[in-house]
Amino acid sequence: MTAPTAPQPLRAPGFGRLVLLHTRVGILETVRIPIAVIGNLIFPGLALVFFVVPNAQVADDPVAATSAVAQLALFAVMSTFLFTFGAGVAEDRALPFDGYLRTLPAGVAPRLLARVLTGLLFALASLVPLLLLGALLTAATVDAGTLGLGVLVVLAAALPFLMLGLAVGYRLSNKAAIAVVQLLLFPLAFAGGLFLPPQLFPGWLESLSQWLPSRAGRDVVVETVTGVQSYPLALPVLLGWALLCTVLAGLAHRHDEGRRFR
Repeated sequence: MTAPTAPQPLRAPGFGRLVLLHTRVGILETVRIPIAVIGNLIFPGLALVFFVVPNAQVADDPVAATSAVAQLALFAVMSTFLFTFGAGVAEDRALPFDGYLRTLPAGVAPRLLARVLTGLLFALASLVPLLLLGALLTAATVDAGTLGLGVLVVLAAALPFLMLGLAVGYRLSNKAAIAVVQLLLFPLAFAGGLFLPPQLFPGWLESLSQWLPSRAGRDVVVETVTGVQSYPLALPVLLGWALLCTVLAGLAHRHDEGRRFR
């Protein structure tokens, strides 16, 4: 009779496995609130149908229609990032389970990376109806290579809003974060030319908008998909905002760690 083998010690999951598990949980938590997913999917498309399609001067012009779709694509991703990383992080911080997770040896990195992946997945999903409606109902047109590059540039141009969302989420309470995200989203979108082309702005707003991340991102994205040259400071302004918002997010996270875990 052979002696029983000693039980093998349990192995902690690796970093990649932890990221995948947290990503799965994040997706499931989001889809359990259907209105959040539905709103994220249909609102940019509805904006296109109501504000772009009826305007024949825009909808029937390939360059203008492509620019309009690009603007709304940036708005869709910007909205997803601000709510996912702003209101979402603040909501999680209010839960006792979040404090427990942050005391585990794995640290905050797997969960934060999983949140980024979840936000990217829903941001990409929000673009699908918009791009389909733009192709079917307007004269917007790009080749496959330009489309793929445009999607990547949209995600990159929205990076300041991802970091801004994290700064809001780690600094403010749940109720305050939701209000601040809403106050940031629509003024930045409007003043950045995501609803109306900035060429229609009065002179003072046109000058002011060039210093906003939404306008800089808008012009960089439009240049990518249409070839219409952006204003000279668009890329430096976008990079500057990305750096500033990253610093703010890091300071907010450090403040939250010091306040809750010292």
